[in-house]
Amino acid sequence: MSRPATTFWPFDWWLSWWDAFLPEPYVASLTDAGEARTLARLHATAFARPWDRHEFERLLCERSSHAHALWRAGTLQGFVLSRKAADEAEILTVVLAPGVRGGGLSHKLLRAHLAHLAQAGVAHVHLEVDEGNAPALKLYARHGFEQVGARTGYYLKADGSRATALTMRADLA
Repeated sequence: MSRPATTFWPFDWWLSWWDAFLPEPYVASLTDAGEARTLARLHATAFARPWDRHEFERLLCERSSHAHALWRAGTLQGFVLSRKAADEAEILTVVLAPGVRGGGLSHKLLRAHLAHLAQAGVAHVHLEVDEGNAPALKLYARHGFEQVGARTGYYLKADGSRATALTMRADLA
């Protein structure tokens, strides 16, 4: 499958205005480390301590990494990145462009990613999420994730304070 040319999400306002004329968003495997700069910029819109380009390059080159991108009209709208070990995987990050958050596309992205992991032999998926991230908690619950623990003070927030990470697990098999 050929990959669309990458553009950047500052054009989200234009995309939302022309929404009726655009093709449906779709999810595709993300294996090109050349997308690392775009992933890092998108990641920085969602996290107080974003990962840099080199971290994404390294992760995308690892055989244990599984990544999927959400594309629409040639624009990277979001991505999810996991690491697999034996029959388990950990979702490392899920990010959507600011202009498309809240529109249900995270469900499409996560559903496709979890289906891929199941097909790759993953039986159990783990993740961590900020306890105050209500949209993410709702998304993960919708996909069968349940809280199994907590890590107090795990996440650094933009204001310098710390937030608790909830550890969650879903069974795919």
